[in-house]
Amino acid sequence: MSYVSCALRAAAPRCLPAPWRSPRPFSSATGPTAKKSVPYQKTLKEEGSGTGEPSRPLPPSAEVVVVGGGSLGCQTTYHLAKQGVTNVVLLERDRLTSGTTWHTAGLLWQLRPSDVEVELLAHTRDVVSRELPAETGLHTGWVENGGLFIASNKQRLDEYKRLMSLGKVYGVESYVLTPSQTKDLYPLMNIDDLYGTLYVPKDGTMDPAGTCSTLARAATARGATIIENCPVTGIQVRADNFGVKRVYAVETAHGTIQTPCVVNCAGVWARALGRLAGVHVPLVGMHHAYVVTERIEGIQNMPNVRDHDASVYLRLQGDALSVGGYESNPIFWEEVSEKFAFGLFDLDWDVFMQHIEGAINRVPVLEKTGIKSTVCGPESFTADHKPLMGEAPEVRGFFLGCGFNSAGMMLGGGCGRELAHWIIHGRPEKDMYGYDIRQVASISLPSRRFHHSLTDNNRWIRERSHESYAKNYSVVFPHDEPLAGRNVRKDPLHEELLRQGCVFQERHGWERPGWFSPRGAAPVLDYDYYGAYGQERHRDYTYNRLLGDEYTFDFPPHHDIIKNECLMCRNALALFDMSYFGKFYLVGPEATKAANWLFTADVSKAPGSTVYTCMLNKRGGVESDLTVSRISPGDPASPLAPAFEGDGYYLAIGGAVAQHNWSHITAVLQDMKLQCKLLDCSEELGMMSIQGPLSRVVLQEVLDTDLSNEAFPFSTHKLTTAAGCTVRAMRLSFVGEMGWELHVPKADCVKVYQAVMQAGARHGITNAGYRAIDSLSIEKGYRHWHADLRPDDTPLEAGLAFTCKLKSSIPFLGREAVEAQKAKGIFRRLVCFTAEEKVPMFGLEAVWKDGEVVGHIRRAEFGFAIDKTIAYGYIRDPTGGPVSLDFVKSGSYELERMGVTYPARAHTKSPFDPDNKRVKGFY
Repeated sequence: MSYVSCALRAAAPRCLPAPWRSPRPFSSATGPTAKKSVPYQKTLKEEGSGTGEPSRPLPPSAEVVVVGGGSLGCQTTYHLAKQGVTNVVLLERDRLTSGTTWHTAGLLWQLRPSDVEVELLAHTRDVVSRELPAETGLHTGWVENGGLFIASNKQRLDEYKRLMSLGKVYGVESYVLTPSQTKDLYPLMNIDDLYGTLYVPKDGTMDPAGTCSTLARAATARGATIIENCPVTGIQVRADNFGVKRVYAVETAHGTIQTPCVVNCAGVWARALGRLAGVHVPLVGMHHAYVVTERIEGIQNMPNVRDHDASVYLRLQGDALSVGGYESNPIFWEEVSEKFAFGLFDLDWDVFMQHIEGAINRVPVLEKTGIKSTVCGPESFTADHKPLMGEAPEVRGFFLGCGFNSAGMMLGGGCGRELAHWIIHGRPEKDMYGYDIRQVASISLPSRRFHHSLTDNNRWIRERSHESYAKNYSVVFPHDEPLAGRNVRKDPLHEELLRQGCVFQERHGWERPGWFSPRGAAPVLDYDYYGAYGQERHRDYTYNRLLGDEYTFDFPPHHDIIKNECLMCRNALALFDMSYFGKFYLVGPEATKAANWLFTADVSKAPGSTVYTCMLNKRGGVESDLTVSRISPGDPASPLAPAFEGDGYYLAIGGAVAQHNWSHITAVLQDMKLQCKLLDCSEELGMMSIQGPLSRVVLQEVLDTDLSNEAFPFSTHKLTTAAGCTVRAMRLSFVGEMGWELHVPKADCVKVYQAVMQAGARHGITNAGYRAIDSLSIEKGYRHWHADLRPDDTPLEAGLAFTCKLKSSIPFLGREAVEAQKAKGIFRRLVCFTAEEKVPMFGLEAVWKDGEVVGHIRRAEFGFAIDKTIAYGYIRDPTGGPVSLDFVKSGSYELERMGVTYPARAHTKSPFDPDNKRVKGFY
């Protein structure tokens, strides 16, 4: 018999078998081995596999073809059928679950540091514990034994307390336990190094075979067709009359199914399936393992354990435990085999050893417990540890439901429902932006989530996927940044700002200014894999040290530096490099027709006007907020003023969401078949914003145009010169001050920047970054898309009704939904709160009104001009009534931060400059 302690001793003295010494760095080409064993009483492997003939005849056509019979494939098929798509076919090349699902640990934890993910997990739990048994009369294998998160330090317990507060909003029962209380709950646990734990009684585990077979039974009962032993060999794609590529059919060895829609749920094999359609699927395969122990006396009915600091989990397996985790040196599966049904790898004990150490420390009885079996199988991982979902960029009708980072079982129900809704209605119900892969039809154009320079960059995918895997159990701090895959996209001012102490953030591949350190340069270095694979770790790494200093849920140590940037902007002036912004042109004979339909505000004004507007989906949800400027035709070679026929509009959009905007606009143009073009000049133009009371004085020395209120009013723009260079100046503000944006050809950016800084030197000008913008903008009440404004929020709920041209007769996308909501009433509303005590908040805090939870905070920052913490969150009336302004003003509020409530004040107007005088130049 093999013992856990024996494995530990055996692995320790051996020289690591260093996969990096092979021709394929950081990888293993090890194939499957026989006689590995998963810990489930039943798998679908026993029912036979690879017979050579499909389990049933192929239909000639289908509304939707789902490829892959694992958790996501079965959940998506079930939810499509449940939502009324009965002509749906699921194709599985072998048996259901035979890829990665069959060996999964099947854990479900209800609390995550994301409100959307909490909702997705809740639906999965509901499907497996209630819906499926009620529909089929079958038991899915759901076991509700609870979950226990281990904290070995204050920061970790603070993170758990944040989860507990969020859980109260969604009715997730949870408790913070002391070490002694934890010992009472779990007598076999070592509590000597415990700081505390978070106990969630209704967490549990799922059985992969039981869940998927029950899903299949329920889906077929609703009319779906499930065909096993039917590998896909090709995807037929055809271009329509406008050159847009669309799915036409699915080819198999046993026939062809004509369909307009294919869903790629092929897991680690999703890249290969994507290639059949010409679609890039940015994921990697890795070995992921756990071991199953022999019987342990006293372990029965214990909760599942997640010891994040030891990077290990302990899953109850009847009267035994499954032990696994996330190591810093995972093995990449380079040569993904097409024939790997119900396959497992040999376990590399040298890689797995760190989990043994952590498990024995937490449950000492394991040291004398036998190992019954090892389970090491393939899993797919992505660059940001989020799944890949939605319609692919290159081919309309080709959807992704893959890359679930070993969480496909727990997220499967929620994501399967959203994916089904996405396919049927064009958009998911919930805010799935963080999972959305969608790009446009050509790989030469940007993506919604990953820029093309990233999705086809194997080094970037590998580095980021490794870091996401290795840090999966790390504390999620508010201001953390990745170290992998950096310096991919740098704007023209990057080197100039780096020399001045800029500490960069990474967004969508771009390096953007975060804040400025007075201690000098802090460059981002090449990724060192945290010392794994024989890589030497960077020593004296300034950038990494600065990040580490901010690993706190208190005010960060650089709080006063950001305060200085903010107050200099409020009292004098600051320059913000915003070059990573998306900069698009919408031009052509039907550009105005497109603009009227796309944008909620009336943007068809005279050239020289700039309008703040939203874009909506059919349900009235906000897909974007942006500025749109009417322009006149210019020089064909000019990125500042391109030549075009018809009308033209210049769109400036936050860089982190620019490609989401590109995808949304492109899809609308394609569907409406409009004669206009969307041009991307994001890389050709820089953008700097000069804001503050002294901005006019300084810029008047640099720009060759009159900047007075009469000559250059707010929300206008014009071409002018700065330091001898042509620029487009816009009088706008993202921070609530008088100021101008300068949109500059990249070759001229440094020259213009230096001219502005030289002119501003005697007025105290300072560089400022996005940490300052976050504070200044929330202080003024400006929205941030995908923070306090998302696709599941409407303009009426978000206080942006003024952006909607409802008084005109001009139709726009989402108008009917907005008008219907206006007539029915608003049942949730975005509210601004200020905390009465000076306490840091970061979002996810629960909002209490008169002793009841009414919502949670989406976004929070400290406002330095008013010297208060400011938080924005959506609230509801617990009685189910509409949320009027009178409702907001009544009652008393508290914000719950990490289990402690703090008195708060609700505001119906911005707490800073509520009369909006400063942006208009009135100080």
